[in-house]
Amino acid sequence: MFYVLFYIGAVIVDGILGTFIISLLFSLTLLIPSLAIGARRLHDTGRTGWWLLIGLVPLIGGIVLLVFFIFDSVEDNQYGPNPKAVPLA
Repeated sequence: MFYVLFYIGAVIVDGILGTFIISLLFSLTLLIPSLAIGARRLHDTGRTGWWLLIGLVPLIGGIVLLVFFIFDSVEDNQYGPNPKAVPLA
């Protein structure tokens, strides 16, 4: 989630400078990593990455995605082991 901090910093600097080209370029640069992180989190909860498309539905889609992202990771699923599981030594 550190990329969000960098993005906020770029937007603040861009606002101070009065140009919006920096935030536009930064947004386009972070689009693919943001989608990858969202898909990874959905996989952790046992859902496919296609659920990200529900975010395109105004208001309700964002709320549904937020709820999905907040859910705890399920145990091993078709996408691999639980990333928060502590391996027994």
